[in-house]
Amino acid sequence: YDDKSEAAMARVLDAIRKWSDMPIAIQLAHAGRKASTYKPWDQQGQIPPDQQGGWQTLAPSAVPYTTGYTLPTALDSAGLDEVRTQFANAAKRAARLGIDLIQIHAAHGYLLHQFLSPLSNQRTDEYGGSLENRARFPLEIFDVVREAFPTEKAISVRISATDWVEGGFNIEEAVAFAKMLEARGVDAIHVSSGGLHPDQKIDVYPGYQVPLARAVKSAVTIPVVAVGLITEAQHAESIVASGDADIIGIARTALYDPRWPWHAAATLGAQVRAASQYLRCQPHTLKNLFKS
Repeated sequence: YDDKSEAAMARVLDAIRKWSDMPIAIQLAHAGRKASTYKPWDQQGQIPPDQQGGWQTLAPSAVPYTTGYTLPTALDSAGLDEVRTQFANAAKRAARLGIDLIQIHAAHGYLLHQFLSPLSNQRTDEYGGSLENRARFPLEIFDVVREAFPTEKAISVRISATDWVEGGFNIEEAVAFAKMLEARGVDAIHVSSGGLHPDQKIDVYPGYQVPLARAVKSAVTIPVVAVGLITEAQHAESIVASGDADIIGIARTALYDPRWPWHAAATLGAQVRAASQYLRCQPHTLKNLFKS
């Protein structure tokens, strides 16, 4: 998002590429009304704009995320232009860094999701009201990122396919939005859910978001990513094998077990590439797990 962060990211990428040639993606996001928060492992909640570390948040409409949050400033025409420019510049920085894929975050109650949901978007101009209008700004962001990023490199979009709140963004609208993205040339769509409203009611179980991915996949031809408490290799494999999704995303699973891909490969009889220094650690029963 600026020269300093680009330079910091370059150091991280140089360190990774010293040892690995794996493709690396970056997720570009704007938190909108959910921004200006404490580090969640330090303290929950939002930092007021008049306190150190806080700032005035932005949103489609002047509707706060929840009680105790600052009233966000509704984006005007100049503000929308600035956000477009920021996303385009971030994409250009990613290209300079040699990033292989960009994911645009339009889920989990962040700014682009705030435009999509009628719970947070109460605008009366061309960016509010109908789904076509609510989708307009997220689609414009995709367009500027696509224009700024090399054409041979992929761009995906992450969505929350339902707000889990009555009157909110729902799976039918998510399918329609996915079709809009596909028509504009998105390379993949990542299907998550929730995060927009504190009243969300979610029945959480392993693979609870897979039906959402299945619904989107039935309507588009681009690859669809499924997520949501998919922690076991055989479960992940069954989702792909059944055609419910094309790719499985792991996040908290990988934070909990950074070697999850190795263990999944062992379970499924596949191979992984590893540096030669690791070859001696593979179990004797899995002599073909690693390929150097």
